[in-house]
Amino acid sequence: MKGLIIGLLVVAASVFLALAVKQDNGYVLISFGNWTVEASLALVLLLNLVLFVLLYLLVRLTARVWSAPGRLRQWQAQRGVQRAQKALTRGLLELSEGQWKRAEKDLLRYAGLSETPLLNYLAAARAAQQQGADERRDHYLKLARERVPAAEMAVGLTRAELQLDHNELEQALKTLGQLREIAPRHPQVLAMLKEIYQRTGRWDELGKLLPVLKRRKVIPREEALRLELRLFRSLLDQAAISGENRQLAAAWRALPVAARNDEGLVILYASYLKELGEEEQVAALLLDAINNHWSPDLVALYGQVSGSDGAQQLSHTETWLQEHPHDPVLLLALGRLCIRNRLWGKARSYLEASIGAGPSAEAYRDLGILLEQIGEQSQALSCFRAGLELASGSSPPGLPAVPGPAGQIDGDQGIAYHEDINPPKLEVVAKPRS
Repeated sequence: MKGLIIGLLVVAASVFLALAVKQDNGYVLISFGNWTVEASLALVLLLNLVLFVLLYLLVRLTARVWSAPGRLRQWQAQRGVQRAQKALTRGLLELSEGQWKRAEKDLLRYAGLSETPLLNYLAAARAAQQQGADERRDHYLKLARERVPAAEMAVGLTRAELQLDHNELEQALKTLGQLREIAPRHPQVLAMLKEIYQRTGRWDELGKLLPVLKRRKVIPREEALRLELRLFRSLLDQAAISGENRQLAAAWRALPVAARNDEGLVILYASYLKELGEEEQVAALLLDAINNHWSPDLVALYGQVSGSDGAQQLSHTETWLQEHPHDPVLLLALGRLCIRNRLWGKARSYLEASIGAGPSAEAYRDLGILLEQIGEQSQALSCFRAGLELASGSSPPGLPAVPGPAGQIDGDQGIAYHEDINPPKLEVVAKPRS
């Protein structure tokens, strides 16, 4: 459209000039020395126009010839950039396909001509690491930093990530330490530091980092809670290594109130106290914990504690029967406490009730030991066999038939004549939950 308008304007101007020349052709006289040139005005104007066009073309031709080397270099550079872009695309595809050697070769072929050399060198470093060439990996990362100094953070994060993948934990920790000086709150730096502290067991450092992780929302709330519990467990583990009750108690008191109410931590602390022989403290700890929150695991451990006042311990446990009359774990704990209090008939009744409510290998074993101690060998053997079958996954048989009156839960008439027999030694160590 624009060309059409210009063409129409030129035609109009030509017509106008033709009409003007037709009315008055004009006259031009040029005298130089003995030479005189006469011509019409129209001819002179036409010659000037032709001369201007020729001069313009000559200047354009000279300029193009003069700039030819530069334009050639520009064309070559543009072609190199296009080749570099194709090589980068091909290398990234090969990297995603697991063709490490070919990917490394293509990524480096035109890296010097690439508009994004950082991508070339970082991807080449990944390809080199997959081939186990750590020296080449570090060399490519160095080139990436030299070519793009402003991308120090990206290069450092890639270096730390690759070191972490190769389990070079100390090197990765050093790299992340340098990055944290540059960007103390960078989420990726904090997340990788958390992982290294976990894998190396540096729970003190993780404890210092955890508030920052929570504040910056680097990890979900659920993961933060799990880390806190794991951290608290590690503090108790370290305190227990000392073998001193004072340090263990100090570590327990240093925990937040919410942590001291956690069932897993209570069991762990109670287990460590039990190893130190602090049975009375364990009994008091578990009693408070169970009264605050019912837990079969806590009840099971309470039934294995030998408090100073066995009768009172048994009395506390029997009060829980009102709300949990058919709990097999509670009944098993009561049976064990009755054995410690030399109440053989009651112990037998509770153990049988526990098996009736929910058979367990532990209840069969304890009942078998009790029956063996009071001389009922065949019934004890049947209990042991039933416990083994249950532990192996088979359906256990019913309780063996026992001659004579069975003991009652609220009395001790069943086999009271056996009270002169020493109580069987039942030692069951509860494993702390991880």
